[in-house]
Amino acid sequence: MKRFDYVRPATVTEAVAAAAQPGAVYLAAGTNLLDLMKGNVSRPDRLVDVTHLDGLDRIETLADGSLRIGALVSNADLAHDAEFARSYPAVAEALLSGASAQLRNAATVGGNLLQRTRCAYFYDTASRCNKREPGSGCDARDGENRGHAVLGWSESCIATHPSDFCVPLAALDAAVEIEGRGGRREIAFDDLHRLPGDTPERDTVLEPGDLIVAVRLPPVARGFAAHARYLKVRERTSYAFAVVSAAAALRIEDGKIAEARLALGGVAAKPWRARGAEEVLRNVAPTADAFQEAARRALEGAKPSGDNAFKIELTRRIVMRALTLATAGTPARIPALPASPFAATSGALHV
Repeated sequence: MKRFDYVRPATVTEAVAAAAQPGAVYLAAGTNLLDLMKGNVSRPDRLVDVTHLDGLDRIETLADGSLRIGALVSNADLAHDAEFARSYPAVAEALLSGASAQLRNAATVGGNLLQRTRCAYFYDTASRCNKREPGSGCDARDGENRGHAVLGWSESCIATHPSDFCVPLAALDAAVEIEGRGGRREIAFDDLHRLPGDTPERDTVLEPGDLIVAVRLPPVARGFAAHARYLKVRERTSYAFAVVSAAAALRIEDGKIAEARLALGGVAAKPWRARGAEEVLRNVAPTADAFQEAARRALEGAKPSGDNAFKIELTRRIVMRALTLATAGTPARIPALPASPFAATSGALHV
């Protein structure tokens, strides 16, 4: 591992100044970063430890009814917060479907948003990877690529974003609070992550020194609590990243879908908001035909990036299943196998 400097700032302002220097990165739990450093995939000159910054580990309801989640809240603490699980069940289910209990106890909300792709060629320093080494090429294009992107990819990069948590956040119009050199600002969650284009090394729109301090869910997100699910297909039932996933949230009134939210995971370099599918579902009855058309719209423009054409049809089917389960209603208990399409409804209580 490369030698590096370690600094532990006392305030957010000091942290931003320290991380704005070339070669600096933030360190929270390090569940992804330290693995990358050990494999020489990431070689920072400076680690800026933010784990003891005051005020970033709180879950609080604001005056306008929105929920503010500090960037240092752990995935486990958030998922098991009783009020959070009642109000945002699909987000809680997504969190509980990711990684292992030990990792969820350590991993943070802010770190989850910024985790790097799990593309094997990105991790293999002997392979060409434009995301790791810009301009070197992309060995995934002609390699083992059945798990790679089918939406939004470019010739420079076909990697996917690995987060489960980010998929329902995208569906529910979350916002991200960022502290930077110019002060604090807020951006829509959908604008945080970038598609690869010709600069796949840039995963997000963050600038040097930018620190995610909180994620906020708007008041309207609570209105989907009665009909919201997260569904994830993975190579093995537990401790695996999604091959494809879908977060579906519906507001049903008088037998019709008054409003729909849908986002996909495992299909692109960012959580993919399926707005065309949402439009199809607005003001129609929740029927199999409507869900089939929504699934078709959700995958418009999808194309294989290699040996992964199956992911397009698989995603369509997961969209239909997620919408069907959301229509049936959020279960009182999170399934014992969270987010699994094969799980029975019995399991741990949401609260």
